[in-house]
Amino acid sequence: MPLTLTPNFSEPGKRYFRAFSPGDDFYEMLIDAHRDLSDEQSAMLNAKLILLLANQIGDLTLLRAALAQARDRA
Repeated sequence: MPLTLTPNFSEPGKRYFRAFSPGDDFYEMLIDAHRDLSDEQSAMLNAKLILLLANQIGDLTLLRAALAQARDRA
């Protein structure tokens, strides 16, 4: 399965009037999750989130491609 690089956010059953709205919703959730955390707590949240999402994906080939893509753009 190739790495998806185009926006791919949605919520089942929810209709969006603008294509970017689901991505905005995710960004708002992410910012809210970090609100009132110390820098150390925020870094820990990011680390845990990465591991949870990587486990959800599970495909090592896809994860390797994602890591390479992220590193190339860093």
